[in-house]
Amino acid sequence: MPGVDRHQDFEAYARDSQRRLYRTAYLLCGDADDARDLVQSTLAKLFQHWRRASAANHLDAYARTVMTRTFLAERRRRLRDLLAHGPADPPPAPLHADLRVTLLAALAELPPRARAMVVLRYWEDLSVETVARLLKCSESTVKSQCSRSLARLREQLGEAHVYTTES
Repeated sequence: MPGVDRHQDFEAYARDSQRRLYRTAYLLCGDADDARDLVQSTLAKLFQHWRRASAANHLDAYARTVMTRTFLAERRRRLRDLLAHGPADPPPAPLHADLRVTLLAALAELPPRARAMVVLRYWEDLSVETVARLLKCSESTVKSQCSRSLARLREQLGEAHVYTTES
């Protein structure tokens, strides 16, 4: 079956060249996640046109060309989107970064279900009824668990919560 051999040839090439492609993609993108995405897009395009790609004299050069063109097209698309939608406001600097780390550490000390209740109730600002429905428990359980959890957080944070009122 010629189609099966073609698929096996592509899989072998993808397996053997993935690291090489990733290194090149990382140098192009400068970011690990973007590099992985670029490698996947490149491999997808190679697979789509494998008959033509596998006939190339230098398959690695062909793959690098596909990768580079994909990278540039993506950058052009991002630039067009940026120009069309205007520059995004920069994210605000995190206020009280040390308090945020302390709060995350204190939340991590809560049992998973209690942590979920606190996050859903106070961070996501969901109602008691909604949290109870999501976690399949009674409203009184949500109220009591949140009350205990907040007391525990206040105890762990000590005076740290005082800084949240300063501007």
